[in-house]
Amino acid sequence: MEKLQVSTCYKEKSVLKEPQIQKQIFTVSALTAEIKALLEDRFSFVWITGEISNFHVPASGHFYFTLKDQKAQINAVMFKGQNKNLKFMPEHGMSITGLGRIGLYEPRGSYQIIFEYLEPKGVGELQIAFEQLKARLASEGLFDEKHKKPIPFLPEKISVVTSRTGAVIHDIIKVINRRFPGVHIELAPVKVQGDGADQEIADAIKLLNERMDSDLIILARGGGSLEDFQAFNSEITAYAIFESKIPVISGVGHETDITIADFVSDLRAPTPSAAAELAVPLKQELVQKNLSLLNNLSSRFYYYIEQKRKSLQYISSRLVHPKKRVQDLRLRIDDFSERLFRLMLKSVLLRRREQYLWLNDKFRSNNPLNQVKDKRQELELKTNNLKQNFMKIFDKKSAEISELTSKLSVLNPAAILSRGYSIARTMPEGRILHDTSSIILGQKIDLRLSKGILLCRVEGILENGSKTDL
Repeated sequence: MEKLQVSTCYKEKSVLKEPQIQKQIFTVSALTAEIKALLEDRFSFVWITGEISNFHVPASGHFYFTLKDQKAQINAVMFKGQNKNLKFMPEHGMSITGLGRIGLYEPRGSYQIIFEYLEPKGVGELQIAFEQLKARLASEGLFDEKHKKPIPFLPEKISVVTSRTGAVIHDIIKVINRRFPGVHIELAPVKVQGDGADQEIADAIKLLNERMDSDLIILARGGGSLEDFQAFNSEITAYAIFESKIPVISGVGHETDITIADFVSDLRAPTPSAAAELAVPLKQELVQKNLSLLNNLSSRFYYYIEQKRKSLQYISSRLVHPKKRVQDLRLRIDDFSERLFRLMLKSVLLRRREQYLWLNDKFRSNNPLNQVKDKRQELELKTNNLKQNFMKIFDKKSAEISELTSKLSVLNPAAILSRGYSIARTMPEGRILHDTSSIILGQKIDLRLSKGILLCRVEGILENGSKTDL
């Protein structure tokens, strides 16, 4: 009834001038309440599109912004209870379409749109959410190569985080068994789409890291739409992969499908089957390569041993024992002596023969029969002198050999003892005595001789001409 009266006041302004009609006077709050009721009743829910500006989020978590077009603008709010369900974060300058209701804020007398739902205009909200999360995680360093963990060459145990049902797990098992039979494959079953799927994936990765009995994790699912991949485009999943101590290979969707998990994982595979291919080497190729390496190693090993054997033989052949060296010197001296004797004898004989021939010619020419006896005696004398000279040289060389032998013998402690010396030591310490200052009367000592040891006791000490007795 009041609404009708307000409408009448607005439509029939001339009536207010007539004195017979009573004036209806509103307070500010009453009029504001009337306007609020009219707006909220007329525009309970409306779809509206425009561009966001002045976007900000206070500590309360509510979204406050202005929605505008080329001719007008209106204040807007989206409370925390509704905006937490958005897949993207609104930004300044973003064009959106939203569902909301008109509300009037009575303390300021201003009206605004209270949004229940927002979606980006043009590009879908999931794609925008993907790009926003990708940019933020990249700025935080989650995609940096320095954080990528190396994939083990031949893992003994592989944990596959995927759905229990479907062809993905069967394809992965088939590929791994074909490439390298015997690898232990464990399934960590999770939901791969729908509410809570990202949390299940994150929990599975964390559990595997707590156990730390797997060498590699494969995160996989089959193809689908962008909405189907939300669990793999989740911040929860991204941080679980980033914090994993176990290397992670992602194999999500088809080759053209890219997810946040692909950027964070240590290695991205275009498909689940490709992830299995990258997880293990081909056994036949590995065996062939090992055989080739073994043959090469064997050849190098035998070549190395042969070279070292030849080197050892060469070094051994050049090593000469001192005793053998002395023997060689003796043999050389004997050889030189014999050769010298022969040369000297030959030289003397040649000279004597020449002399003899000369004398014989002279004798024949002069016929010195009376000098034959003297010349014969002279010849015998010179022959004796020659022999004596030879013996002197021989004795000299023999003396040199004896001297060398003596020098070698001097170096032998046993040789010193054999010349009558002895070594005195205290008993039982075995300390060698150098003078009488370190000995006392009655002390037991032992004397080491060339052959045997004498056990003695000190009966007296003679020092500086004075003797001390027991």
